[in-house]
Amino acid sequence: MDTKTIKALAAQLPTPSYIFDMDEFEKRAALVRDYFGEKTGLCFSIKANPFLLGRLPAVFDKIEVCSPGELTVCEKTGVDMKKIIFSGVNKTQKDVSRAAADGVGTFTAESRLHMQLINDEALANGIVYPVLLRVTDVKGGSQFGMAEQDVLDIIARRDDYKGIEIVGIHYFTGTQKKKAKPIERELSYIGELLDRVKAELGFTLERVEYGTGLAVDYFSDDADTLEEERLASVSEAIRALADKTELTVEMGRFFAAPCGYYLTKVIDAKTNYDVNYAIVDGGLNQLKYDGQLQGMQIPKIIHIKHDGSDGGKKAWTLCGSLCTTADVLARGAEFDSLSVGDTLVFCRTGAYSVTEGMAVFLSREMPAVSVYSERDGLTVIREMLYSDVFNTPAV
Repeated sequence: MDTKTIKALAAQLPTPSYIFDMDEFEKRAALVRDYFGEKTGLCFSIKANPFLLGRLPAVFDKIEVCSPGELTVCEKTGVDMKKIIFSGVNKTQKDVSRAAADGVGTFTAESRLHMQLINDEALANGIVYPVLLRVTDVKGGSQFGMAEQDVLDIIARRDDYKGIEIVGIHYFTGTQKKKAKPIERELSYIGELLDRVKAELGFTLERVEYGTGLAVDYFSDDADTLEEERLASVSEAIRALADKTELTVEMGRFFAAPCGYYLTKVIDAKTNYDVNYAIVDGGLNQLKYDGQLQGMQIPKIIHIKHDGSDGGKKAWTLCGSLCTTADVLARGAEFDSLSVGDTLVFCRTGAYSVTEGMAVFLSREMPAVSVYSERDGLTVIREMLYSDVFNTPAV
């Protein structure tokens, strides 16, 4: 979305607000498809941004859902439940029953308990559920998934689970991987594990759900170029595994980050001991960049002036509305004639920012959420929650 369009949309919205550019989202998904090839399925992990789900591009084959709340979003937006991979480290019998009733396409199992819960539900319903076994990080493990030996043991005892068809494995170890080598090592490990299961257990794992964890560059001027280079650097290894098995690449951040814009208005401005402070009506409760530490890194920010005042270029510390000194969005950000009433648009906020902040701290107003495309224009999908200011003219 160009600056002219952003300014035009900002004039129609209150602050704080999010705008998600669906054309940019679709463009990023298509770019991934181009590099990874038609044999590689694509899965959107909706924890990155559930607001995108109602207009999900057709290029996505699967949707990863990790909680009852995310399942509710899927129900309300009417997505194809067969596309859902019902994941998550915390599954209860109630969760499994609900997902089964919704007709989700696949379950993941992150423990022996998950296997039992899914199996019990399947037997109660007289059907068989497809299940992916999640393998924990072989470099040391975490609370996610199971150790390799446990996975192998479950496969060896697969006949004990009459209500489950073990269709493959799920493997994801973490996010913001900037180099190709860790991803190539993981893909190599997965390929070796498939061979081992077939050779030692006489069983073929037909599917792999793999999260690359490809990094997003929030603070680089050439972010798009760097991210495309990452895609290119791992594409050969991805395609090689897709030639070997039915591979689906699962990502959230990498798909969604570039499509988001966060709008917040300057409410006050002052200078304390030679430091210029601008207070905005948003804050870190709503704006969160991965790797941001006390606002020490400066993202791309578009400055929309509300008048023609000329105060000269200055460096500003941008602070939110919370009662904590931690509420710093950027330090030393330079603007030409920043003043009260101006709008600041933080770019690349399409992933996690809208969901990961401590949203209810201080009970500040929740931001409005809109989506935009050239074809459909601007659509408000969530108005502000705490007041009726949505239709009030901007300051």
